[in-house]
Parts: sequence; structure tokens; C-alpha cells
Amino acid sequence: MKDNKEPQTQEALSHFILKGSIADVHPYGSGHIHDTYFVQNGTAGCPNYLLQRINHHVFKNVPLLMENIERVTQHLRDKLANVPGAQPDKEVLTLVPTHDNQSYYRDADGNYWRVYFLLEGTRSYDIVETPQQAYEGGRAFGKFLALLSDLDISQLHESIPDFHNVENRLRLFQEAMERDVAGRVREVPEEIAFVQQRAEEMSTIRRMGREGKLPLRVTHNDTKFNNVLLDKYDKAQCVIDLDTVMPGYVAYDFGDAIRTTVNKAAEDEKDLDRISINLELFNAFTEGFLKETSAILTDEEVDSLALGVPLLPFIMGLRFLTDYIDGDNYYKIHFPEHNLQRARAQFRLVEVLESHKSLLQETIQQTAAACKRATEATEK
Repeated sequence: MKDNKEPQTQEALSHFILKGSIADVHPYGSGHIHDTYFVQNGTAGCPNYLLQRINHHVFKNVPLLMENIERVTQHLRDKLANVPGAQPDKEVLTLVPTHDNQSYYRDADGNYWRVYFLLEGTRSYDIVETPQQAYEGGRAFGKFLALLSDLDISQLHESIPDFHNVENRLRLFQEAMERDVAGRVREVPEEIAFVQQRAEEMSTIRRMGREGKLPLRVTHNDTKFNNVLLDKYDKAQCVIDLDTVMPGYVAYDFGDAIRTTVNKAAEDEKDLDRISINLELFNAFTEGFLKETSAILTDEEVDSLALGVPLLPFIMGLRFLTDYIDGDNYYKIHFPEHNLQRARAQFRLVEVLESHKSLLQETIQQTAAACKRATEATEK
């Protein structure tokens, strides 16, 4: 089916250096933020592409965002070039340049566009199905962090300032309640109480950072499981969606990945009784993640991982609830109370994770110790 915005997408594509010819352009994927299109090549032997219109209302400074992506992908490519058996072109996203040798194009209406080579034969999962997938997801995000551990964080811009700053999210939440532009505050007293009861505890990682106990690293900051592409054998191939790669704490990446890996239900599950966690998937992801990162993480960072587990679904629930109260300005919604349904699902996940707190902490500590012993044995 042809894309109903074909003239706009065709005009954008004309500015990029593409091989072959364009046979079809149609919407692709399930992302909340950007408009993404699959570009099918009509010439045999030529690659397919992904075209994205970047949401410049969410990402206020697209040139700096694209500078981040260029720097990060080049760093990853350079590091993998020295790894025997690595395939940088398959393991790292590749931007297609414009005819002006830029990584993006801005059209006459002020829209920003970019093009990636499509990584053929890969797939992603919105819901993790097997421990093997979870393990590979852990390895992918862990390897991503490890490869970027020597990239100077001062070289990266904050593509969304205070993205995982829960203290700032709480401030924005309070401001949205005070404005109450959609008249919805009276509808959500239980959700408001849920947030207020946990506000101080959820600020622990921020306090540890201010006290110098946790180092800032180059982190992905949006490690939901579908941001890992797996090959046909369910082996991790590439980490995608690099828009939020910027300085952050490692617990953010671990916690957000756990949020979407171990939950047996969808992110916006309506039936809260269906929300539970799969401990086997937690164990597998943790093993993969720490296998790749144990050599770079401090003891304090390992300790902080358990704090990130409930924090990230709390932040996501808080963001969904704030957007609902503020009239649904940020996330794409598919029905009027979609953001509220999302918030309730995330808050229920927080409760489930809290009920398993001791077990999750113990698993992290034991796995970290085992990975560290294995690393030390290899180095001897």
C-alpha cells in the first residue's frame, strides 16, 4: 500500500544519497515519537532504507541530536573495528548522508528527516518470549555501555535535558496538576497518592550522583527491549533508537530494560491483574548485562542497579500520568484514556517489583560476583 503522504516523503528522500530506485514507502514500526517509514528499493541488489521524520517538538535541537548520533555510531564503529569477528555495518546503525553531506534534511515546513540503512533479517520484540532473548538483550545493552565507556561524556549534548531526572519529572507533574488544563486531576486521586508516597525514595539515585557515589556515563536512556534488533537465531545484533544517548547513570539503562523485559503484559495493559514479572527472564537479562559490564562498573554502580528496577517504571508511569493530566500533548494515544491506562500499568509493575525487592537485589549481587570471578579468571 502506498503511503498517503507520499509527496512529502518522496521529496525528503530526494535529498539523500540513495542507491537504486524507490518502489514503495509505507509506515513502519510501533514507535511513540517519530514517524517512521519503510523504503523499499525497486532495484535488485540495492538496499532498503528506513526514513524517519524526527519529532522536533520532543527533540528541540535536532542538529545537536544528530551530532550525538554521528559521534556515538562512529565511536562504536571504531571500537568494533578492533574486535575479531565483529561486523560494524551490521552491529551499528548507519546513517545515509544527504547530497550536502549532512546527516539530516530540513524541509520547507521545518520538518527534520533522516535515513538509515535497513538492517535486513533482523527483528525486535515488544514482549520478551524466552530467556535466550532476555540474555541477548542484556548482552546487547551491556556491550553498548562497555564500548562507550571510554567516550568522553562532555562530547555529548543532552538531547532531552533532565530526561530521567525524577526530581524534575516530579516538579513537572506538580505543575501539571496546578494547571489542570484538562480538568482531569479530580479523576486520578489514587494515582497522585501513589506518586507522592514514593517521591523521596525514588530520588535516591539522583542524591547518590550529587554525592559523587555514582559516575555519569554515556548511557542509552531508552533501553526498552524492542530497541535491540535480534537476528534470525535470536542473537543480539544491534542496539537502535539512539536519540536519547547522552550522559546518565547505568541504573537507568538497567532499570528501563528490566521494565520491558520481565513484564509478562504489555506496557499499556488494561487488566492490571495480568501484570506480573518473569524471574527467569530477570535472571537471564541480568546475567547477559553483567557479563558485558562487570569489568567497568564500580561496586556502587552494581548496588544501584536494584534501585533502577522500580525507578524506571515509576518514571514512565509518572510521565504518562503527567501527559494525561496535561491533555495528552507528548505521547501518541489511540483512545482518550490511553495515557492513564499506561500510567496505571506502570504503577502496578512498580508494586510487583517492590514485592520482589530482596530477591532481585540478591540476584544482582550474586550474578555480579560470578561475572567478576569469571573475568578475573580469564585475565590470569
